[in-house]
Amino acid sequence: MRISDIQIRDPFVVLEGGRYYLFGSTDKDIWKGPGTGFDGYVSSVEGSLTGFEGPFPVFRPPEDFWSATNFWAPEVHPYQGRWYMFATFKPKNGRRGTAILKSEGGILGPYSPWSCSASGVSGPVSPGDWECLDGTFFIENGIPYLVFCHEWQQVGDGEICALPLTRDLRQAAGAAVLLFHASEAPWSYELRAPGSYVTDGPFMYPTQKGGLLMLWSSFDKEGNYCMGVARSEDGTLSGPWVQEQEPLYHGDGGHGMLFRSVEGTLYLAFHTPNQTPFERTRFVAVREAPDTGGLCMVLNHKEEV
Repeated sequence: MRISDIQIRDPFVVLEGGRYYLFGSTDKDIWKGPGTGFDGYVSSVEGSLTGFEGPFPVFRPPEDFWSATNFWAPEVHPYQGRWYMFATFKPKNGRRGTAILKSEGGILGPYSPWSCSASGVSGPVSPGDWECLDGTFFIENGIPYLVFCHEWQQVGDGEICALPLTRDLRQAAGAAVLLFHASEAPWSYELRAPGSYVTDGPFMYPTQKGGLLMLWSSFDKEGNYCMGVARSEDGTLSGPWVQEQEPLYHGDGGHGMLFRSVEGTLYLAFHTPNQTPFERTRFVAVREAPDTGGLCMVLNHKEEV
């Protein structure tokens, strides 16, 4: 399959063993449910981003699974010799949040529910009384963290927060800490109602010069889905975080992540357009701009796949 043949939102790419593994929101209509699960794709030729095989079912909910809708934005990360999936679900009883699944085999799973609440009930690891989504994984000083969005639909001015996790990634290990609000970005504008600013799709990127960037998405003044960059002033998760003046990508696309190719090229993966069922993955080469000390990203469409 060509990448243009695969309907997918929130793409996430892992390079493993010379092949690219593509994950994302793969239900035909992620908004209405019921949730089917998550599929994965594997590059058909080693080192190539142009053709993929699949779909391979990497997660299918067990009969007693606590969620039936909003199966969104799976990310797959290696940790302590195993593969874990961080994904958004809406519980049958409760608020939407990020849960952690664990692979029973290799990178293609199958993945099974792993995380639980403070009371030990299987479900999201994000705060149970918050509307949350799009959790990503980050390790700082050996401590695992969930970085996620506290939904604008609950708080108005959307937030991105960080939550420490237990070493086994089973539960929260402390309280969530606010990193920034959506309205702090000059390019982010209100959506639908006064005071409503969206946060979406955070992804952490340590730069080659020791800095720390975060990709995240929102909407601009024309209502276009966009992706921007925030920079930690001291290079740590706690920040403070400074927003770039303009979005990195503003062509009705976002929820991006960064990965390196077999050759070492840094690519941005994101979906565009933002309308179902037309979402497709794009790969665009990026670089750390040397004139800013590597603390911003520059798109290079000449190296687009």
